[in-house]
Amino acid sequence: MNPSTSHCLSALREVEWHDPDQFSFPTPIAKDWLLEQGSLSRLLESYCQTLSVDLLHNRIVSSERLNAQEIALLSHEACLLRKVVLKGDETAWVLGRTLIPQSSLQEQHVDLTAQGEIPLGLTVFSADNVKRDALQVGWAQVEGGRLLARRSRLWMNHKPMLVAELFLPTAPIYTKESVQ
Repeated sequence: MNPSTSHCLSALREVEWHDPDQFSFPTPIAKDWLLEQGSLSRLLESYCQTLSVDLLHNRIVSSERLNAQEIALLSHEACLLRKVVLKGDETAWVLGRTLIPQSSLQEQHVDLTAQGEIPLGLTVFSADNVKRDALQVGWAQVEGGRLLARRSRLWMNHKPMLVAELFLPTAPIYTKESVQ
């Protein structure tokens, strides 16, 4: 199964999100990955020699492009929409879609609009004041099957952003349990 990036982005927008305590995790490894509270980028780095980013989209979009859930978790304002593919050793592992309200872009220690091909998690989790809340998990229906996804609100210096991540078929989250 190798669904297209555009199909995966559409599937990510269609996920029925669940609170983790209402979700049946397929494996303990998947549960650990989906509930990770720190930087997913740092976790991915531990599974490869080189973590890289393919930047697909990085532009301000109007608030009309947000759905009701996104507005409830953020605000009703224009956002920077960042779409990326995180790759471990040149293999696509995670499709990321981040919404950063314009007010969250102000008074930060870095210019998040100029993040480019640097993993967002490395920048966000380098800030002094970072927390994650509103974590939700679910399945994305893609060509040929289902893929795991998660969404959470990250607070960087008391300002929110909404990050949704789709774990592609080759991601380490799908690694089989090791037999002891």
